[in-house]
Parts: sequence; structure tokens; C-alpha cells
Amino acid sequence: IYKRLNEKERVLAIRSAIAVTSNKDLVMARGHVADKVPQFPLVVVDDLEVLKETKEAKDAFERLGLMEDVERVRRSKKIRAGRGTMRGRRTRHGVGPLVVVGEDRGIGKAASNLLGVDVVPIEGLNVELLAPGTHPGRLTVWTNSAMERVGKLYG
Repeated sequence: IYKRLNEKERVLAIRSAIAVTSNKDLVMARGHVADKVPQFPLVVVDDLEVLKETKEAKDAFERLGLMEDVERVRRSKKIRAGRGTMRGRRTRHGVGPLVVVGEDRGIGKAASNLLGVDVVPIEGLNVELLAPGTHPGRLTVWTNSAMERVGKLYG
């Protein structure tokens, strides 16, 4: 199910959602635990893209101060009410950090076991990932290569 959206309107929505990720107050107002995050926007080196195992991703998130938010999502896991429980949608949970990479060279698989963490290449970035549930201000980690290309794509 999709709805056609004007291209200029879509780009404006993505630009707005990207801009909100750099405001610590709005990110924390959305519910993220970001007390130990050193800076906003959180831009890291491209070495994050080559992590292969979940343990490595956990260590990197711990050093970046993101594990508290991942734990918050893990604790928010609840059993869904209604018929959805019988139809393969048993649990629901919140969203955690979003990792935007220039190229996925292993981090997607490494972070797949961390509940609530999404990894997306810069070309696949959309408003639903940046503002899930129409609430802007998702805690976002950018790699250097993604940050260089975001200006070319949406600047």
C-alpha cells in the first residue's frame, strides 16, 4: 500500500527529518535515552560499516553511548493486543538508533540482532525511518561517507 507523493514535498520532508536528528532536545523528547551521546549529529568514522558480528556492534554502540537506548527498546517489548497475535505479529516494540551508512559492508548483519536498531544506506533513507510513527527526532548515527553524500542527495 502506498500513496503517491510529490517529489518536492518528499524531499522537503526528508530534509526536515534529517535536520531534527541534530537537535538533542527534540531527540530526547521523542523518548530516546541519549545522555551519554557525545554530540549531535553523531558522525562516526567509516570503520563502523565493516563490523561483522553483533558483539562488535554492541561494543561500538557502548563506546558511542547508545546501548542505554538499545536496552530501553528491549525492555519495551510487549505482546500485541487483538487478532494480530495469531497472525504473526505477536510482539511490538519501540524503535532505537538508526545507523545511516554510505555502503553496508557488514554492519547490517551485525546490528540485525539488536532490537530496534535499523541500518540503512544513504540511498534508502526515507521519512518513515527518520520519523517513525510521524514523530520526528530519531536518534541517528551517521558515517562520514553518508554525511558527505547527504548533501549531494538532499542538499
